[in-house]
Amino acid sequence: MEEARARALLQEERTKVQRLLDGASATGQSDREAVDQDAGSSDAGELLSSQGTDDALTTELRDRLAALDRAQERLDSGTFGRSIRSGQTIPDDRLEADPAAELTVDEAT
Repeated sequence: MEEARARALLQEERTKVQRLLDGASATGQSDREAVDQDAGSSDAGELLSSQGTDDALTTELRDRLAALDRAQERLDSGTFGRSIRSGQTIPDDRLEADPAAELTVDEAT
């Protein structure tokens, strides 16, 4: 994959994930405030469940950003598009679908 294309894909993905993370963080904060206000209500359990879901999503999105950071580091060092396990080439189709891919499809399964 050409370096310019890889950089564009990583930036697009980072922008998308950051937007989702910002939204999830705002929703999580809203849910926390609602739990604090409605601590004695029957809906508190539902609010806590929503808060847990928000927290899990936020963690997943932060993990995705970390994966994108690692991909950017590989791009900067000249190892982007190679498996971190075997060094084999990761096909462009896989990188198009997931620019942060660290393994070949066979290795990932």
